[in-house]
Amino acid sequence: MVGVEFFGNFDLASAAIWAFWIFFAGLIFYLQTENMREGFPLEDEEGNPAANQGPFPLPKDKTFLLRDGRGSLTVPSGARGDRDDLALARSNGANGYPFLPTGDPMADGVGPASWAPRRDVPELDGHGQIKIVPMTSAPEFRVSAGRDPMGLPVLSKDDQVIGHVTDLWVDKPEALIRYLEVTLEPEHGRGTRLVPMPMARIKPKWVQVASLHSTRFDGVPQPGHAGQLTLLDEEKISAWYAGGTLYS
Repeated sequence: MVGVEFFGNFDLASAAIWAFWIFFAGLIFYLQTENMREGFPLEDEEGNPAANQGPFPLPKDKTFLLRDGRGSLTVPSGARGDRDDLALARSNGANGYPFLPTGDPMADGVGPASWAPRRDVPELDGHGQIKIVPMTSAPEFRVSAGRDPMGLPVLSKDDQVIGHVTDLWVDKPEALIRYLEVTLEPEHGRGTRLVPMPMARIKPKWVQVASLHSTRFDGVPQPGHAGQLTLLDEEKISAWYAGGTLYS
């Protein structure tokens, strides 16, 4: 019974508490190593392995089968996917100081305009269908609240009309407008560009995009496939507008 001593002062209560502490220590070790499947091993600011990798070892490789026939992913091996040869230079020899762009930061995708190399495939919903599509290809959707931006002129940071809204890209499962499709005026470029909805302000007679100068709309990254937006496309487009807030 409880309190009966097995040997010395070690009884059933002692066995229970020690079993709990051993289990808890093992749980912490397991959770911490599983948490290291992304972002490890650590690197210094020059991209070399960091001297202090921490007290926990990297976990063994684990392969995950991706849904919808999209192959597999093995982590931590190959999980980093970092971009190489970034157009940045140190501003000071000591660690902790910012890196400065060496070229056009928006075109190079650094600083506030930086982007991560996400997979170049569209995001899918729970039924395996593409989530974000043009409204012209989804006739079941319409603008039911607020101002309909279709046909409105789009003004840049310097109050130039750079084009007109000709389509809306909707997130079908969420029933939200994610992007405005803008057909550019000839003096500002050719074709269409997408504007993330959070970066646009819809006014009664126009749409304001305050983060980009009129000369910058022609450089907005375009989707690699017509009528389809991949995760990488979204990353680059959003980064361009975010970087424009500082650089444009």
